[in-house]
Amino acid sequence: MSESYRKWIEQKKLKLQAIDCYSVGVTPEGLAQQLGVDTSKIVKLNFNENLFIDRSRQTSLIKQIADEIDLRMYPEDEIPKLVKKLVEYLKVPQDCIVIGNAGDELLDRIIRLFVEKGDVAVSFAPSFVIPQLCVKRQEGEYVTLPLKNDFQLDVPAMLTTFSEKTRLLYLCSPNNPTSNQMKPEDIETLAKAFPGIVILDEAYIEFADYSFVQRICEFPNMIILRTFSKAFGLAMLRLGYAIANPELINILTKKAPLPYPVSGFTIQMGIKMLENIDIMQTAVAALKAEREKLIKELNQIEGVQAFDSQSDFVLLNTKLPADLMYEKLLKRGVMLKKWGKLLQYENCFRVTVGLPEINAKLIESLKQISEE
Repeated sequence: MSESYRKWIEQKKLKLQAIDCYSVGVTPEGLAQQLGVDTSKIVKLNFNENLFIDRSRQTSLIKQIADEIDLRMYPEDEIPKLVKKLVEYLKVPQDCIVIGNAGDELLDRIIRLFVEKGDVAVSFAPSFVIPQLCVKRQEGEYVTLPLKNDFQLDVPAMLTTFSEKTRLLYLCSPNNPTSNQMKPEDIETLAKAFPGIVILDEAYIEFADYSFVQRICEFPNMIILRTFSKAFGLAMLRLGYAIANPELINILTKKAPLPYPVSGFTIQMGIKMLENIDIMQTAVAALKAEREKLIKELNQIEGVQAFDSQSDFVLLNTKLPADLMYEKLLKRGVMLKKWGKLLQYENCFRVTVGLPEINAKLIESLKQISEE
């Protein structure tokens, strides 16, 4: 090993140490091993996965695809077919859609293309953390403004951050982790005033009341992100898409760093789910009904406060310190996403809306802890 290489790699390692990375934390298998139980005994409510999707019907679609595709071939014609199905679903022009390897990859692609060293990105807190990690990797600055106590945008405060250096505005609605939608008039005000790219993340939109997709032509600087991971239940396959004006879509399509960023199998599954859209619609309706029931039951437990939701998860705050509550739940095989202090709330958790039998274990565990 040359001395020049050793010096270079040490410098590179030091620089990379400053880059924060996303961590999934404890896994169901790892927790099951700790508790000495089977993985089936673990209640996983920390990743906002949609278990209401009919798995048997998904499996049937997978078998159909296995008979229809040739894994030896590159996916060349599949993406236009998926775009055509999305045009039917969204009622937007064909040249307003781009496909990506989940919403996260598209988010990363947008930031790589539009954020340079020294640029400033603006968002609010608390919200999804991936944009901040991507901006910092680009050596940009990430500025966040706190949400108001009702979890809505502080529009006047955010407007004061806009300048010639602000090149990216990230808005998540419904927001992760507060689970509420932002007021449409606030999003409109910020988008029209912002001097750069506006990302509106609608990952959870099928569980909510309204979308900006039909208004995309009003905002030439807006890119709306969507995913198949949530409402469509394709989290393992990693499939997402973006909606924007043709000029931005052309950039995102032609300046993607890699050819064939999405597997042909994944694309075909997206097509199948859109052709059988009742699978998603039935699951979303069932989840929303269970969501209301879960919020009501959570709020009946002493020391627990659950908030209204427009997504497939619920934000709750507990009287017991978050770290202690988290450990007590883990010992009972219940996995939630621990957030801790959010705004004026000290001990917050994000809870996936699970199937009724799964939620029942969560409720039982919380009741037991409250009575200890």
